[in-house]
Amino acid sequence: MATIAEGAGAPSVPRRMWMWASVHAADDFYQGLVPASIPYLVLERHYGYVAASGLTLAATLGGALPQPLVGVAVDRLRLPRLAAAGVLLAGLGFAAAGLGGPYAVVWTLLLLSGLGTAMFHPAAGKAARDAAGGSVTGMSVFAAGGTVGFFLAPVLAVPVLGAWGARGTAAFLPPAVLAAFVLVRDARGRGGAAPAAAPGRDRWRPFAVLTGISVVRSAMFSAIATFIGLYWIRHLGGSAVLAGAALACFLGGGVLGTIAGGRIADRAGPVRAVRIGAALAVPVLAGLRLAPGPLLPLPFAVLAGAAVNVPFAVLVRLGQDYLPGRPGTAAGVTLGLGVSAGGLLAPAFGLAAEARGTPLVFTLLCFVPLAALALALLLPPPDRG
Repeated sequence: MATIAEGAGAPSVPRRMWMWASVHAADDFYQGLVPASIPYLVLERHYGYVAASGLTLAATLGGALPQPLVGVAVDRLRLPRLAAAGVLLAGLGFAAAGLGGPYAVVWTLLLLSGLGTAMFHPAAGKAARDAAGGSVTGMSVFAAGGTVGFFLAPVLAVPVLGAWGARGTAAFLPPAVLAAFVLVRDARGRGGAAPAAAPGRDRWRPFAVLTGISVVRSAMFSAIATFIGLYWIRHLGGSAVLAGAALACFLGGGVLGTIAGGRIADRAGPVRAVRIGAALAVPVLAGLRLAPGPLLPLPFAVLAGAAVNVPFAVLVRLGQDYLPGRPGTAAGVTLGLGVSAGGLLAPAFGLAAEARGTPLVFTLLCFVPLAALALALLLPPPDRG
């Protein structure tokens, strides 16, 4: 990440930004483990497509609904240890999920894991904006940290869950404990001080449009992450290892796309960066759907991850620009609620897969970016000062 962000003339990133990127990686690692574990739960416990997508729903429901309230609390109160408590709960919930036999227990534990991410994102997003200063590239490093966590999830889940089965989720608790320890130490060093809000007027109408784009982008990301493994196994005829590799390619491309989106925004403007990402997503998703065999679509998985994630960090920063007096609320909605709410549409894609198989899911996804592009054309430039 440092090489990508600081090479080729990109703006320098404050050192504390890397700490926030690292703990963001730890937090979103658990969000990434949910779709990575779904193929193992389906095969081991004989869940159907709707039940599988329901597990994604549980994690995203817990992460989506509390986000606005948490964001308001972050803006009004001093909650220096909220991010630490959030990442710890995210890790505990997922680690215990594989140990619970009944579906209802697994669903509830993943709901609690999602609640942990709802506690983490508003506080972390507000602190990351302060660390990034005026650089969208700096903010993209923080956002890319979360994508790195998503990327590492299938890379580590394949060998661990492949060897130990669903009960291997317990092995993934240590990153949450370490991240919580780092955040508690950082909170003590800062003394719980709350930076002043940036000057400027809050613009709710463009923020609402931006939230819609964030939900559409998240719906694409969640659907691909949830079903790409099963698509590789049951339609393309790939092995479980290739299915994990496809998910890793998609998420790895997301890291590159997140950093690239920040650089595009610094050079061409944030609104244009959002439009570029939405426009690029259409042809690469079509290539992913049409490429035959288990190997040829892998490059398109990388490109799809990059295109879908180009607007990611830009939306977070742009949301805070539209609501300069409420950076925690803006981060809670764009980084938390908008991202999580997209996962609420996963059961709809699950119904499509149940009826016609996973190819229908990826056919539908080719048209979803058009909605994001239409909304992006309505975005005005942010106020600067």
